[in-house]
Amino acid sequence: MKLFDITNGEDCPNPPRRESGYRQVSQKDVERIRFIKHAQSIGFTLNEIAELLSLKVETEATCGDVTKRINDKLNDIKSKIITLVQMKKTLMKLKTECKMPNASSEECPILESLNAELE
Repeated sequence: MKLFDITNGEDCPNPPRRESGYRQVSQKDVERIRFIKHAQSIGFTLNEIAELLSLKVETEATCGDVTKRINDKLNDIKSKIITLVQMKKTLMKLKTECKMPNASSEECPILESLNAELE
């Protein structure tokens, strides 16, 4: 498996293997991987993580620059939540349309509703 540097989009040289077969990585690499995995776990994409990593090493960057990325991600999440809530409402409405669960699928009002044009 090739390692990939997300900050500059290039392949990284693979670290050497120990006799046990495990790769020997530096503490700095371990910290970087932890940073990436943690950022992914809270919703950041690899491109966004690359931006955060570049801010981490950029001497001109400020905490405000990082906060802006956090606010952008929060706005993105808020937008997704609104979309998900709308999807849930639509699905709940569709679910109530089925009055005869044993009817054939050709008579299913849910499928008919899905076939209708979006309003």
